[in-house]
Amino acid sequence: MTIIAFVGSCFSPYYAWALGRNPATAAENHCAVNVALYGDSGRRWTMTERSRRHLQRSARELVIGPSRVRWDGRSLVIDLDEIGVPIPQRVRGRVRVSPRGLSTFNTALDAAGHHRWGPIAPCARVEVELKQPNARWSGEAYLDSNEGDEPIHTPFVEWDWSRAALKDGSTAVIYDVRAKLGEDRVIARRFRPDGSSEAFVPPPRQALPRTFWRMPRTMRSDAGAPPARVAQTLEDTPFYVRSVLESSLLGERVTSVHETLSVPRVVSRSTRFMLPWRMPRVR
Repeated sequence: MTIIAFVGSCFSPYYAWALGRNPATAAENHCAVNVALYGDSGRRWTMTERSRRHLQRSARELVIGPSRVRWDGRSLVIDLDEIGVPIPQRVRGRVRVSPRGLSTFNTALDAAGHHRWGPIAPCARVEVELKQPNARWSGEAYLDSNEGDEPIHTPFVEWDWSRAALKDGSTAVIYDVRAKLGEDRVIARRFRPDGSSEAFVPPPRQALPRTFWRMPRTMRSDAGAPPARVAQTLEDTPFYVRSVLESSLLGERVTSVHETLSVPRVVSRSTRFMLPWRMPRVR
């Protein structure tokens, strides 16, 4: 399960069209809660975009439409009430993310520092209690944050991102960013359960099989070890793919959640006209 709360959705065609008319368009007018649910309980996808009148936020709470994210002092509590697309199936229930430790690490993704990323709880536990569909489970979790002062197509061409749980309970993250101008940036960092972290030397990049939409994707995996392997493709779209991979990292064989984004495909005219089928908007 993946949940993303957007204030200013970087994938929104409505936001892109609004920025084209007025570069000062407020991000708060383009909010969404994206839920991607996989597994035996049934696949769901929600990403209804809402205007600022559906947004409330404070230091401890974010409300977007009927869904709410709040910090109760020990856990991040996510109350979901969304409707999937293109088949209108409801996603209702509660998700609780409990950090083992909080991280203060934050870094720029581009040379100018206009885009930043930082994990909040890179090592955490999750408890999922859904009413619709009827599903319950608990397990490992990860929570991070991205923010930007400009559209993603300004500095970036593409990126591969991955995270993997290691045997000692730490989480290894690789952010492999290809820039439009200047040098590419690779962030490779190991986050320990207490929130501390340290950089490590990223292993070489390996090509992975292309997807149905012919999306190229790569994974950094230890040299001399068995090559990285795609265990499951969770999302396969014209511009974005999410996968589960088996690879080698820091001397261990690991299972990673892996994502690839092609920015030129995001901003292409054909993609922007297809996206409203997956991202309806409520004013």
